[in-house]
Order: sequence, then structure tokens, then C-alpha cells
Amino acid sequence: MTPEDIGLSGCCQIVLIYRERLGLSGDKAGKEEEEYSYYVTSLTREEKSARELLEAVRGHWAAIENGSHYRRDRTLGEDASRISGRTRAHAMATLRNLTLGLFELCGEKGRRGAGSVAEFVRRMTFSNALKMLRSGAY
Repeated sequence: MTPEDIGLSGCCQIVLIYRERLGLSGDKAGKEEEEYSYYVTSLTREEKSARELLEAVRGHWAAIENGSHYRRDRTLGEDASRISGRTRAHAMATLRNLTLGLFELCGEKGRRGAGSVAEFVRRMTFSNALKMLRSGAY
């Protein structure tokens, strides 16, 4: 099957990654899980081999886990949050994303004034964040 066969014109490769996991805690402790993930790319086999594509996917998820997730959990307490319900949890995730985005934008402009996300959060008010977003003055 080609990418065009499934409606993905312009793509040269479809990557399937199969994962097996063993739950470590809670209801999933000791239970095996299987997962299939599909990726598409416009890179040809000559440009990136299967091994190189696997390394790219692993690198992507490692960066997320070690970068964004670590900051979201350690600084913003995401894993410890007791907020339940899909809508409320989604709203909080959106606010955390906004917080980290503003922190990064301010840092790029040299206007952060805070060394850490925690310090930035303590100083940031909703009205200041809204002003920043409206004016584009990060």
C-alpha cells in the first residue's frame, strides 16, 4: 500500500511502530498493553532509512518527555492535579500550554525577567498575560 492509496498524496513513506508496555502502577499494574502508531513522511527511503525514521520518532518523544512534560509536571504540578472531567482537564492543559508558551516567548524577546517557570508564574497575572497577547509585546 502506498500513501496515495490512503489519500495522503505527497507522502513517500508510512511508518508503523509497534510498542509493548507493562503497566507499573494502579489498575494497569502487571498488565501488558499493545499499541500501534502510524507516521507519514515526505522523505524518501534514500533520504531517511527505516532506522533513521525510528530514531527521529524516538528523539521526538524523548524531547517531549524530558522537556515539556518535565516542566509541566515539576513546575506546574500537572501529574498531581486532582482536576477531573475531560472538559476541566482540557481547560487546565490549555492554560498550562499558554503559560509555557508565554514563558518561552518572553525569553526569546529578552523580556522574561524570571529565571524559572515557577518564578514567572508567581509574577504573571491574568491581566498582564492578556495585555501581552493582545499587543504582541512579549
